[in-house]
Amino acid sequence: MICWTRCWPAMSRRLVAALPGLVVLALILAGLEVAVNAGWIRRALMPPPSAIGLVLWDLLESGEFAAPLLATMKLVFSGFVIGSAIGIAGGVAMGWFPAAYRLLEPLVELVRPIPKAALVPPLMLFLGIGETMKITSVSLAVLFPVLVNTLQGVRGVDRMMLDAARTHGWGTRHTLWHLVLPAALPFILAGMRISLGLALVLAVLAEMLSGQGGLGFLILDMQRSFLIRQMYAWLVILAVLGLALNTLFLLAERRALHWQPANRP
Repeated sequence: MICWTRCWPAMSRRLVAALPGLVVLALILAGLEVAVNAGWIRRALMPPPSAIGLVLWDLLESGEFAAPLLATMKLVFSGFVIGSAIGIAGGVAMGWFPAAYRLLEPLVELVRPIPKAALVPPLMLFLGIGETMKITSVSLAVLFPVLVNTLQGVRGVDRMMLDAARTHGWGTRHTLWHLVLPAALPFILAGMRISLGLALVLAVLAEMLSGQGGLGFLILDMQRSFLIRQMYAWLVILAVLGLALNTLFLLAERRALHWQPANRP
């Protein structure tokens, strides 16, 4: 009862804040329904939202969506964890050790600007079209935003705090774990949030190019078979997945950064 009393004001504020966006979304769907039924948009290219909703309901009711959804989620999660771990470790090393920065900076700046989608075809040559290629593609997309943000976060730690840590006799490991990483955490999480969307993009692209499983393969397969309503229904599922992942990450970020005023209930 106490928790509900405390949480309800925050929930009410979030619902009120989301209301304008929901109204805009409803108006867009209603406009599409009218435009398609009036013949302004060809049904062969864009079925009415009501027809897509019926197909979506059938997918949800039959449970047919579960296996492809889980396959894509597994791919996103695996690549996200691997890429984030390497990015955080590399960012801390480059931000803390000048020798590591001088060693890795040319390579990072050479590979970082390349659109990661362009690396999928070469990866297919070296790794085939299986899970290894897909996870590697997602990991590369995640790696660089996390690495760069971690690097900036580590370099932005207050020098007075570092001097105080040295004065108290803290070693490198203790300083990194108890001072540098907590101070850089907002930067790290910002990079991870950006990378989460990129992970989903690369996962879908890799599934489309490999022609094996997941939401990406199904969307492309429906388009090739000219099953347009089914294609849009799977797109809706993909959009909801992206929204759910972002929402869950924001909740985790708010809990991890609970000391910041903007994240207090």
